[in-house]
Amino acid sequence: MRPVLVINSGSSSVKYALVDPRSGERPAIGLIERIGEAEGRISHRAVAGDGSVEDVVEVRRVADHSEAFALMDEAFATAGPHGPDYEPVAVGHRVVHGGDRFAAPALITPEVVAAIEACVPLAPLHNPANLLGIRAVLADRPGLPQVAVFDTAFHQSLAPAAYTYAVDRGTAEQHRIRRYGFHGTSHAYVSRAAAEYLRDEHGVPVESSRIVTLHLGNGASACAVLGGSSVDTSMGLTPLEGLVMGTRSGDLDPAVIPYLVRSAGLDVESVDALLNKRSGLLGLCGNNDMRTVLDRVAAGDAAATLALDVYVHRIRHYVGAYLAVLGGLDALVFTGGVGENAAPVRERVCAGWDDLGIGIDPQANAGRGAADGRDAGPVRDVSATGSRTRVLVVRTDEEREIAMAAVTVAGVA
Repeated sequence: MRPVLVINSGSSSVKYALVDPRSGERPAIGLIERIGEAEGRISHRAVAGDGSVEDVVEVRRVADHSEAFALMDEAFATAGPHGPDYEPVAVGHRVVHGGDRFAAPALITPEVVAAIEACVPLAPLHNPANLLGIRAVLADRPGLPQVAVFDTAFHQSLAPAAYTYAVDRGTAEQHRIRRYGFHGTSHAYVSRAAAEYLRDEHGVPVESSRIVTLHLGNGASACAVLGGSSVDTSMGLTPLEGLVMGTRSGDLDPAVIPYLVRSAGLDVESVDALLNKRSGLLGLCGNNDMRTVLDRVAAGDAAATLALDVYVHRIRHYVGAYLAVLGGLDALVFTGGVGENAAPVRERVCAGWDDLGIGIDPQANAGRGAADGRDAGPVRDVSATGSRTRVLVVRTDEEREIAMAAVTVAGVA
């Protein structure tokens, strides 16, 4: 099968990859940055069949997204084995917000484009950029099947009790105020991999599996997954709610906002910037990179220690809540840059939970081999011997998830 072209179009960047949906291999990846600025950057890596790698890096002005996609085509034409006539089988676009309209990926049609545009007020920084990518590829390759894969879609299985906020009903309906959730592509991928591992290695039926997934990166969210369906998640109307993140506050008393308006004289835009860009780990200790925070903790830094304690406390709070929501837990899954790589965070999250049947093997958690000797593909089992609940580290692969969705929806699988 020919690969899928997976596109993540941001407001000033385009990230792309050719992805084989069956193997997850990437024959080519690229990133075009600083679109519309005085000096842009184009980087493209092509991998030949013999494993040889060719890198192309160019610094030049990129006027707009249309030029960015022309430069992407040019990179494919000049680098590696793909040639000027490279043709993916389909294109998969990451789209941040699908509102309550999309519970699954969708073949892109004029009606779907209009529906994505209608969700712009819900994601004003993301959906317009996603639409720029969609429209640029539609103009460049109008006959190629294109599929939108929504960050919010996986969470459309939430029950009304889980997604409804207790605010005036008329206001909520008029302005579409409810919990939508995000990181759905990642939560879907890692929960499915974990469920298959539980079935194959521990005899847990997929349809009854109870899994909590923790996507921990600069953005972070938790999700309760029952039988493959999301039943609760920490992010809400926007990605601000929930866990402490790199620069986002996560949960806080809503009255903080009018308090800051009245007492600090801040306007709405300033409060929004404070909570989204100057809070979280950055606000607590001045660093939003967990590696730096952990180094500072090891050196005895008090501010970094408090930041890590707050970060871990909030995660434990959600895991406990979701254990109650699910009525038990078969697996706790860590993923994302922090979840996959920060062993001290995993250790602190699971500390003291032996009576709940949740424990970590120190050697396995440190990456020196799982307690039971198993490392099943993307799944690494770091559970302590005898733990009822498996603690798993699963490498997320949102690009592959998008590629698999694209071939299925486009009917080219």
